[in-house]
Amino acid sequence: ENLVALHGAETIAAVMVEPIAGSTGVLVPPKGYLERLRALCTKHGILLIFDEVITGFGRIGTNFGAERLGVTPDIMTMAKGLTNAAVPMGAVAVRNGVYDAIVEGAPTGIELFHGYTYSGHPLAAAAAIATMELHREEDLPGRARAIEPLWQEATHSLRDLPNVIDIRDYGLIAGIELAPRGGKPGQRAMEVFRRCFDSGVLIRVTGDIIALSPPLIIEPKHIDRLYGTLSDAIRAEAA
Repeated sequence: ENLVALHGAETIAAVMVEPIAGSTGVLVPPKGYLERLRALCTKHGILLIFDEVITGFGRIGTNFGAERLGVTPDIMTMAKGLTNAAVPMGAVAVRNGVYDAIVEGAPTGIELFHGYTYSGHPLAAAAAIATMELHREEDLPGRARAIEPLWQEATHSLRDLPNVIDIRDYGLIAGIELAPRGGKPGQRAMEVFRRCFDSGVLIRVTGDIIALSPPLIIEPKHIDRLYGTLSDAIRAEAA
């Protein structure tokens, strides 16, 4: 609200956020944050854009993060899960009002004169269709929701390990934040990454935060192996 007052709503075209910030370390929004953001954007005529590249396609137990979090954006971007990341592809969904503004405001001919050489690539389109069919047939969002309690229990089992200073999770996403080594930020998490990799487990680190985002077909035995390996690696890097 203060930024709108400072700069003027007419200078702000849109606000773009991840429903749950992934690449910055799995930052789950405080209760009411997205609802308040939606209300402010609506009040001042500012478009609200959700980047659903991470939270979309079942990651947090629903088709999209907006659905589970109960906030509807004006525009939604998506990728990765659209084709199971087998082939690069991205897409944008917009509400009716945005669509109508583009179509009705366009000159005769092409409504949105914008595109790339590889737009609508048949291989990517085929991968997307196959992926969406599997999502429906196997109810992958429902599967993620069902195994979420076990995932959360395993995630929080790390809370008393050396140098674990915070744990954040939602759906099948988790962030384990480690205390950095003095003068060597990121080193501890990277060493944990290397130990896990050498043991056949692939994790992701961003700074000193371990970010986990498993396949939606993960099974209890995989969760046990993942967190067992991760626990051993964190203990080994206690110094």
